[in-house]
Amino acid sequence: MQLSRRMDRFGDEIFAALNKRKLEMEQEGRVIYNLSVGTPDFETAPHIREALIDAAKDPENWKYALRDTPELLEAVCAYYKKRFDVEIEPDMVCSCYGSEEGMGHIGLVLCDEGDTVILPTPCYPVFIAGAQMAGAVPYYYPMTEETGFLPRVSDIPEEIAEKAKYMIVSLPSNPTGSIAEPGIYEELIHFAKKYDILLLHDNAYSDIIFDGAVGGSLFQHEGAAEVGIEFFSLSKSFNVTGARISFCIGRKDVIAAFRKLRSQIDFGMFLPLQKAAVAALTGPTQRVKDQCMEYQKRRDALCGGLRQIGWDVPNSHGSMFVWAKIPESFSDSMEFCLRLMEESGVICTPGSSFGPLGEGYVRFALTLPVDQIHQAVEAIDACGICRSEVSI
Repeated sequence: MQLSRRMDRFGDEIFAALNKRKLEMEQEGRVIYNLSVGTPDFETAPHIREALIDAAKDPENWKYALRDTPELLEAVCAYYKKRFDVEIEPDMVCSCYGSEEGMGHIGLVLCDEGDTVILPTPCYPVFIAGAQMAGAVPYYYPMTEETGFLPRVSDIPEEIAEKAKYMIVSLPSNPTGSIAEPGIYEELIHFAKKYDILLLHDNAYSDIIFDGAVGGSLFQHEGAAEVGIEFFSLSKSFNVTGARISFCIGRKDVIAAFRKLRSQIDFGMFLPLQKAAVAALTGPTQRVKDQCMEYQKRRDALCGGLRQIGWDVPNSHGSMFVWAKIPESFSDSMEFCLRLMEESGVICTPGSSFGPLGEGYVRFALTLPVDQIHQAVEAIDACGICRSEVSI
């Protein structure tokens, strides 16, 4: 059977290849330090788990949901007011099964075959995959050391801006760990208004931000509701990655179209999951703040530790990731990852999987406690893979 040519747009899934070798090494009895996939190792709060369990005991909750319940929509609106001091309305909210699923499908709502979209590079792979599924043509704006790993709209050619349908921004950024600086959202909103571009903000990491900075929402900035939507996830803040609970929030006509698309392929979020989401959104948030401080300690242990052994890795400013330039003796990030895994047991993700400007870097996820991160750094030092780097 001949498969769809659409599948030729997608490369091999890098996490699957790394996981295959990881399982082989575990069977060999090797010690593994898995810093590749960004799934939190923190425990989900008891009140969230209990809400799901209690709801699952009711047979009525095992039927099709068919919609986001009013309770859930009101909880999202109340959370945005409490967390960001932003007023949103229920018809500005639609659930999705994780921001990845939402980002993967939003292009189908916004684009026709051949339309132009503006994407960051490096970026989370689904930004690219979503555009490809819609048949859109990506223009990549660079997130590099020279730009502080931030978007610079002044560098986007006018001919691109005039025909672009949407632009994705992700701050704090996965994979680079950069965070917004003052004025950047105002520039993005002005740019979007000028060229009639929809601004898509991936806001998965607003609760993981370091050194006293405060994560926010796109809608805290004037004019954002006219030109933007935001994907807001519970996954990393509340440690519910497997539950896949996220929301597409913002401009009403876009949300209505997104809801229409989802109604063609889904019967609504499982009702016990909706109850768990309500519990997370309306419950205590001190755990979220404490967790952020623990991520910062892990950041310090990894980045500081790597610098001590001669690998000049700058501090991440936000997200649960560290973006590191590979040692000068290597030119291929996948080759480096495989060597690092074999020789030290430390697993990270090659930058080449994050788009055109990802090559030459690797991404570490802060998914181990501090003591194990220290051990991982010691294993990297012992294998000597960074010996050619100048110690600082």
